[in-house]
Amino acid sequence: MQKLLITLGLGIAAIGVLYPYVRQLGLGQLPGDIVLKGESSTFYFPVVSCIVISLLVSVLLNLFRSS
Repeated sequence: MQKLLITLGLGIAAIGVLYPYVRQLGLGQLPGDIVLKGESSTFYFPVVSCIVISLLVSVLLNLFRSS
């Protein structure tokens, strides 16, 4: 359990560090991402970006698992 928590923590930290670079690639601003802007608030739900990231992670995990 400790290894899992450490791995998750390092993964979240890596995402935080790489986030500005990922935004430059266009993730988070793809067509199909939902953005609702109100007078005093904004709701953002990156549907297509989540699907793309999920597909990439699935492919990478399958590549490493089959090795």
